[in-house]
Amino acid sequence: MKKDTQAPILQQQRHAQDSDAHNHNSHHKKHTDSHSHSHSHTHDHGKAPLILYFIGLVAAVLGLLLSNQSQLIQNSLFALASITAGYHVIVLEGLGETIERTKKANWFTPNSHILMGLAAIGASLLGNYWEGCLLILIFSGAHFLEEYAEGKSQREITQLMKLNPTTARLLQEDGSTKEVVVSTLKIGDRLSVLNGDQVPIDGRILSGTTAIDESAINGESMPAEKTVGDLVYASTINGTGSFTMEVTKTNENTVFAKILELVSHNQTNQTKVASIIQRFEPKYVNAVLIVVILLMLAGPTLLAWTWSESIYKGLVLLVAASPCALAAATVSVTLSATSHLAKKGVLSKGSAYLSQFATIQAIAFDKTGTLTQGKPQMTHHYFSPQVSDTQFLTDLIVSLEKQSSHPLAQAVINGFPNASTIDLINVNNQTGQGLMTTYQGKNYRIGKPSSFEAVATDITQQHDQWAAAGQTVVYVACNEEVLAVLSFLDVAKDYAKTTIEYFNREGIHTSMITGDAAKTAEAIGQSLGIQEIIGNVMPEDKARLISEQKERYGTNAMVGDGINDAPALVNAAVGIAMGEGTDVAVEVSDIVLMKNDLNKLVQTHQTAKKMNRIIRQNLVFSMAVVLFLVFVTLTNRADITLSVIIHEGSTLVVILNGLRLLLH
Repeated sequence: MKKDTQAPILQQQRHAQDSDAHNHNSHHKKHTDSHSHSHSHTHDHGKAPLILYFIGLVAAVLGLLLSNQSQLIQNSLFALASITAGYHVIVLEGLGETIERTKKANWFTPNSHILMGLAAIGASLLGNYWEGCLLILIFSGAHFLEEYAEGKSQREITQLMKLNPTTARLLQEDGSTKEVVVSTLKIGDRLSVLNGDQVPIDGRILSGTTAIDESAINGESMPAEKTVGDLVYASTINGTGSFTMEVTKTNENTVFAKILELVSHNQTNQTKVASIIQRFEPKYVNAVLIVVILLMLAGPTLLAWTWSESIYKGLVLLVAASPCALAAATVSVTLSATSHLAKKGVLSKGSAYLSQFATIQAIAFDKTGTLTQGKPQMTHHYFSPQVSDTQFLTDLIVSLEKQSSHPLAQAVINGFPNASTIDLINVNNQTGQGLMTTYQGKNYRIGKPSSFEAVATDITQQHDQWAAAGQTVVYVACNEEVLAVLSFLDVAKDYAKTTIEYFNREGIHTSMITGDAAKTAEAIGQSLGIQEIIGNVMPEDKARLISEQKERYGTNAMVGDGINDAPALVNAAVGIAMGEGTDVAVEVSDIVLMKNDLNKLVQTHQTAKKMNRIIRQNLVFSMAVVLFLVFVTLTNRADITLSVIIHEGSTLVVILNGLRLLLH
């Protein structure tokens, strides 16, 4: 369901949505509080941390601008920069998380924040205030940038809530209607749904015929024709007809409500992918602290050092072992990757998702609007040999369709670009019968095959051939004698086939999961070379199938564009949305292809793989530098100056290595 379709309905219902959205969000908040509580004290400080960091950055720049003659002022500015820039990361988060971890583990469990703070203090005690300041600025800056890139705040479902119907026209016993809140409806209530309305709740049609846009539920691009006895679903859009319906499900049990529930549930159960540094952080920090303390104690007792000399060497080791380059090892790479992709129209909501995307073993695609254009095109036409003037019949068909609002109408017009317009009057569009008109004393009709009785063999053969290939077929008749057959298909997008071929070559399992009919899905999927094709799938089934693929193959991705894709997008390890799709799909996804260009998906995977490769290079190099500095420190071949030079040099190297992605 696209924005322009939703807007009028949303505007009509805006007054009634606020209370329902508030109630649902309150429930959602209660559901997620327990999940987020443990981090609330460390990550919810508003803009204050960034303001303090920039104050520290300004103080550091001012200190650098001062000459060495102002040593006291310069060092004071560096000290001020260290305190302000590191207050949030080192004191609030580092100390706070260390205390929390220690209480939980009943064992001293520091993190790298503490180590960086001690390293900065050590450098300052040795008189190198700039080195201590630089360590804090790099580490804190990297932390803020990574926090921003990762998008730690939970993804909202506000846009999804706006599409949830809130009012309905309840039929009274005297035949009048009364506007009521949807949540008050009961099974068995009768409702009136007018043309252009949103269907307020799941139910069954009692009287009337219409065509309903059900793309919000099943992703089907063509409206479904509905008549007495057919099921209708909440949040779908009614077409030109009006009908009365009987409520068959309560508000909380509708198909759309299940979409909301699945998105909310899957959001609150996501786990952040730990980086290599995070996984080994506690062990590394403890090892460094133990080695430094042992060195300080062993110096006077075993190595005949003075206490002053021993403390000095211990602090040098602390600076040498601090993961300065490690702090920049991933940030420069991830920012380069995201910037590079952004220029190509690909937005990532976190480097962790890009990193995961590089390692996927399976990728699933929605069909309509993702692999296909989302709009049907006329693919074939056949005129019976009995038609003496095919040009006249073509002109008549186009003239009829020009007065229709059916989605196939434009496809017919585009399919016959050389047709002329005939002035027709009394064009009727009846649901279940199609387009009808009378011209020069003859009755002409365009409709679905099931609405015609006696059909010639050649017409039937064409119908069967095209229908078997998953195409939608309509007949054109004169006085109920079928003279022409037209077929339509939602054709594949540019690069769809090459995209599937790429992932197949990479050894990644490809699948298409769609709400479209199985035959249509098979036709498109087989032409693109997709390995697994699953049709007739409802939204909750999509999410289940994605979970099954995750268990079967490992890390997986889902590409979609509709509201019905939202649960699956959230449930996949990496959710990827087409940028011209619904707001909801974009909102809950991890990566967005802004221009709906599937070729960008291939480029994103290639960039993500290169990003991971460079991150591994940086991590190995950074650890090698740390080990080297530790070695030369323990063998009395290094002092604080050498540590500073090598630290700054190694940091510059990993940053420049990461920036290579901008040239990719």
